[in-house]
Amino acid sequence: MTNRRDVVKGLGAAAVASVAGPSILRAQELTEISMGFGIKSINPIIINILIGEGLGYYKEEGLKFTAKPLGTNSNAQIGVEKGAVQFAVGTMSFQMPLYAKGQLPKIVNFYEYTYPYKWDVAVLPDSPVKSYQDLKGKKVGVSDLGTTDYPVTRAALANIGVDPDKDVKWVAVGAGVTAGVALQRGVIDALAYFDTGFGQIEGANIAFRMLPRPNNVPLIGGLFLSAMEDYIKTHRKICVGFARGVAKGSEFLLANPEAGARVFLKLFPETAPRGASEADAVRSVLLAAKRRVPLYRPPYPDTKMGFIHEKELQLEAKFLGLDIKDVKPLFTNDLIDEINSFDRGKIIDQAKNYKT
Repeated sequence: MTNRRDVVKGLGAAAVASVAGPSILRAQELTEISMGFGIKSINPIIINILIGEGLGYYKEEGLKFTAKPLGTNSNAQIGVEKGAVQFAVGTMSFQMPLYAKGQLPKIVNFYEYTYPYKWDVAVLPDSPVKSYQDLKGKKVGVSDLGTTDYPVTRAALANIGVDPDKDVKWVAVGAGVTAGVALQRGVIDALAYFDTGFGQIEGANIAFRMLPRPNNVPLIGGLFLSAMEDYIKTHRKICVGFARGVAKGSEFLLANPEAGARVFLKLFPETAPRGASEADAVRSVLLAAKRRVPLYRPPYPDTKMGFIHEKELQLEAKFLGLDIKDVKPLFTNDLIDEINSFDRGKIIDQAKNYKT
């Protein structure tokens, strides 16, 4: 496996150069913050983080937010480590192997913005492949070898006795509709992807069939807001304000997904399909996001939005085949009560009464 030093050498320069500049700037009394994502372009996969800017949630916290698509999770991590972005998407499937080797920087996950489980494997409707076991000897596509769909699906296969190195050929096919076209044209036999990505493919009217998930897939694969440990300690108010904006955006989408889609399109009109009517553009966003929105709510009883369960991380380590005795250095829940200190009813009413 490529070690962290090689990752930094090979990818760090490009990632950091793309977001170079002061890490925090003052502009019109707002503190500018940014977050690195392992995607190549803005899309609805991170809609609950994005719409807070359009709804004024970050401004209420004295913040101005910018998303930085950096292509891969490794690039996002390098960006936050170098200080080019303040926050990065946290994924255990990427962080834990480095942590187990003592190669992970002092990055801490402090808010879970999408709960598990969100990955599936799809085939064409008439494919002879009926189960994950049938993927032996097949070409399985993933969006990129540096994104989470790759290690998670490898782990899922390994857990049912399919060798992800010997039994399967992996093909990086790109994201969104491009991935669906690769499946449609037979470039791959199956596509391992995540919820919102399948929504984009569905929106392009590409037919597919989901394989049934193996019985032993646990509640793993959450996505987190992460930052350097020192940054969280010295900029607690910013971290709380940012995550509170995400929590509000999540509540807004849960209450009225269509309104959330409209906010997203006002912020990023270039993401609408070319030549699409407003109704069709909104539909495309909803198709992409509909599988993800329910995952904003914790799947555990009596749990506040964003709370990180230690058992979930322990399960993830076991699922990935890693011998990690203590996962506590990877996360903190110290900010959760402050993050959730807002009027949910007010946000829900705003969503239900939203007018463009």
